[in-house]
Order: sequence, then C-alpha cells, then structure tokens
Amino acid sequence: MADVRIAQDWKSVLGEEFEKPYFDRLVSFVKSEYATGEVFPAGRNIFRAFDKCPFDKLKVVIIGQDPYHGPGQANGLCFSVGAGVPFPPSLQNIFKEVASDIGTPIPPTGELDRWAEQGVLLLNAVLTVRAHAAASHSGQGWEQFTDAVVRAIAQRKEGIVYMLWGSYAQKKGAIADPTRNLILKAVHPSPLSAYRGFFGCKHFSAANDYLTAQGKEPILW
Repeated sequence: MADVRIAQDWKSVLGEEFEKPYFDRLVSFVKSEYATGEVFPAGRNIFRAFDKCPFDKLKVVIIGQDPYHGPGQANGLCFSVGAGVPFPPSLQNIFKEVASDIGTPIPPTGELDRWAEQGVLLLNAVLTVRAHAAASHSGQGWEQFTDAVVRAIAQRKEGIVYMLWGSYAQKKGAIADPTRNLILKAVHPSPLSAYRGFFGCKHFSAANDYLTAQGKEPILW
C-alpha cells in the first residue's frame, strides 16, 4: 500500500484506493515528475484539501479540474491561492458572486483555508500539474482517485451541498443523489463563461439556506 500522507480520517475512508494497482502507478508517475521537473502544488500540499476539511465536518463539495500551473499559485485547494498572490480570474469571479449574493466584501487574500476549515471540500479532479502545462497530469489516475472520493462521500453522507460549476464538475458530481443532497449547477466561473449564468446563480445563499434548514451552521463565505 502506498504510504499516502493524508489526514487519518480520510485515510480510513479512502484506504482501499491506496491499495489498488492504478494508485501505485499514479504514485510512480507523480514521484518521477517531481524528481525531474517543476510540478505544482508543493508535494506536502497535494492532499491539503483533505487535511483542511475533516470528513466529519464536511458540508459542501466544490469540484475544480486542474491545479493552477503558474508559479506560486496552486496550494492544494481548488480555486484558492496563497496570501499575496494575485487572484486568478475564476477566483475573482467567485468572490464577485459571493459579494453580490450575500454581501461579503471581496477579501484581501485568495486563501480559501477558512472555507475548508468550515467543512467545504475544495477538490480538484487532478491533484498535480507540471508548471505552465495545463492538464499535463490528467489521464494518469488522479481522476479515478477523485471519482472514488466523490463516490465515498455520496455513499456515506447525505445533506451535502454540491457546487458543480461547468460541465466537467457536473459530470464528476453526477453520482450524488439529488433527493438526499442539494445539487447546485452553473457554468464555470472563468471569464469565458461567467456571464452566461455563473453571475447571479446565488449558490452561496442557497447553500446556507439549505444548511440552516438542516440545523447546521451556515458557511461564513
């Protein structure tokens, strides 16, 4: 079994995946990529989305596609960047929608740790990427692993809010039962599509209304 440095609660949920042949192949590929070139995020941050969002606190799942591939951007949480890093366009649009939906001002930093710590799993479909080469680590096994993550959540939990932005995320989240969870769909927040229905989707207030109705603490977006 690959020795995966991931939070223990998630390790017990996902343990079977780490014993499968595809995961061994994935680990070999990722190790050789880090050894021979520049890869994001930093190795210690590959599973950071899980480390920051305990399984028992999970309330919301947001699915991204690929880590940012520019220097200093990817930090292991989808759409998030570290303090002092300029907001990528999609993140800027997410903050704009939060502001117009619930009135939270645009924050000074693009770090989304505060969301994760409240129970928002910020999950990219692929967890690593070669510098300046979008989708360079797709098709290597990450998608199979993150499908298993979504499946494990769908099987073990209900009353979860899934925010599925764009067709890729919607396909990945299709396993979640809409009768037992809240499935929110919109176009992707990228500048190419945000004006076609991401702006005005009001997903953040809808998520909080749903959580509150279940007696859960709403997210401080």
